[in-house]
Formats: sequence, structure tokens, C-alpha cells
Amino acid sequence: MSKVSGVRKWVRIAALILGGAIALILLVILLFRFVNPPTSAFILGYQLSHSQRSVAHDWVPMSGISPWMPLAVVASEDQRFPHHVGVDFKAIRQALSEYRAGDGLRGASTITQQTAKNLFLWNDRSFIRKAIEAALALGLDFLWPKQRVLEVYLNIAEFGPGIYGVEAASRAYFGKSARYLSEYQAALLAAVLPNPKLLSAASPSSYVLDRVAWIRGQMAQLGRGYLASLE
Repeated sequence: MSKVSGVRKWVRIAALILGGAIALILLVILLFRFVNPPTSAFILGYQLSHSQRSVAHDWVPMSGISPWMPLAVVASEDQRFPHHVGVDFKAIRQALSEYRAGDGLRGASTITQQTAKNLFLWNDRSFIRKAIEAALALGLDFLWPKQRVLEVYLNIAEFGPGIYGVEAASRAYFGKSARYLSEYQAALLAAVLPNPKLLSAASPSSYVLDRVAWIRGQMAQLGRGYLASLE
């Protein structure tokens, strides 16, 4: 076997492995369109690093979540959620333009990207992870309806140390099911999502309360019918 043919053989093997991995990932994504994920990468990571602590996580369908909650997270995290393809290329271009103008580099992560990250990946800021996250987000948006993305996100997002999903968060902080969250309570939960390890819904700081006020203003501007087209 010549050196060239040997290289071609290994390239074909690598391509087959890569193709098989992509096909498997797409099959898992398609499965989770219809079957609720039993856990997530972030939940497993927390359990591995905090083996002595329990995890609070109770899955509820979108029908069991107050309509204020999806509106609050969209108002807070991703107002173009109904319109982008999983990755908001317009927001990315704007963030890069601001960075080149001398501003700090801000994130442009969508709810779909955050869902992909929480469900499948790990937490760091490397470009490799961000690239994988973006590819997974495109797959999620292609294979899932937007309503399913929101449902999964609200059920796996971290709202505090060891508290995952809006149902567990609602019971931990307000003593009631997520079905009965008020507008203020939904905004309060959304306000801690950027950093739930430091920001607290149980004893909100002035910064969190300022975010709550801003989120409620954005919710009012968007209107309760903003997400109606997703149903």
C-alpha cells in the first residue's frame, strides 16, 4: 500500500466516524423532540462535583408552566427568539461591530444555544465549545418547533445551586407550582438565569431587582401575545 493510498484510507475512516457521530447526534436530538430528556449535561456535572448534595428537578409540560415564564425568559435573554434560526447572526454581527468599536465583547447566545449547551455540553467560553453549541442550536431549531425549545430550556435551566427547571425553582422559592407563577415571580426567576450561582431569587440583590424591573418593562413592550404564534 502506497503512502498516498494509506492517507486516503484514514481520511475515509475519519469521515465515516465523523458522519456516524453527526448522524447519532441528530437522532438523539430528534428523539428528544418527542421524549423528555431524563437529565442534562449540566445536571450530571453538578451531581458529579457535588455528590453529597441532592438535585431538585421536576419536569412539567409547557401547559403546566405559567405563560408569564416563557415571556420573561424571552424578554430577558433572547427577544428575537421567534425569528432567528437557532443562532442570531444579526446579534452576532452587532456584538462584533461593538467590539471592534472598542466596547467589551458581549455574548449573543440565544435561548436555543443555551438549551444545546445545558443539554449536551460543558460550561466554558472556548471557541470550540461555542462552535459546537452553535451547530447543535441550528440542529435543534431545524428538528424542533420553537415551543419545544422553550419547554426543554425551562425544564433544564439552572435557577440556583442544585435547582434545575422552573418547577423545582418555583417550589423552592415560592412554595407553589410553576403553573401559578405571577408576572413578577417569572421575571425574578428570569433575572437570575445569567449567573444562578451568584444571583439569588431567594434574597435578590439590588442588581437583581433592577433586572426584574427592566425585564417586566420588556415583557410589557413585547405583550402577552408575542409568543402566541409559537403555539
